[in-house]
Amino acid sequence: MKAGFCFCFYLCNMRIYVDTSVFGGCFDSEFESWSIRLIEKFKIGKYKAVISEVTEAELEFAPKHVQEVLSDIPKKHLEVVKLSDEAKNLATIYIKEKIVTLKSLSDTQHIAMATINQVDLLVSWNFKHIVNYDRIRLYNAVNLKQGYKILEIRNPRDLTDEN
Repeated sequence: MKAGFCFCFYLCNMRIYVDTSVFGGCFDSEFESWSIRLIEKFKIGKYKAVISEVTEAELEFAPKHVQEVLSDIPKKHLEVVKLSDEAKNLATIYIKEKIVTLKSLSDTQHIAMATINQVDLLVSWNFKHIVNYDRIRLYNAVNLKQGYKILEIRNPRDLTDEN
């Protein structure tokens, strides 16, 4: 009984870094079901949404209805992390290690901020640069080499009970 309580406590307090693709996914026929279900879990406090100032900047260029998805998450279930010098440095190392090119700088910044802020999980629909098995292994190799923990990276479908 006690172990079950601890497990529930952990799940209910999971800090999940959300990149911009998840908000846009709420309006994409391929991803909307899972994106909306995840956002609903943030709204009720099952998980804590962690975003960054990079996410906020990217959302400034998104349509208003996409921006409103973020504004619907109660502030008490939302954490905003900064793009620190430490995160900028780690993002640069990912690029120097040729995991992705400089064109994907914002993707590496998302990963670096999630890593440095020790979130439990990063979720994204970006299968090319983020949710990509080979790249996840490379990001985590750099993380370990730099003294950070491994970052768990998934897509929102992995967090919902809908298939």
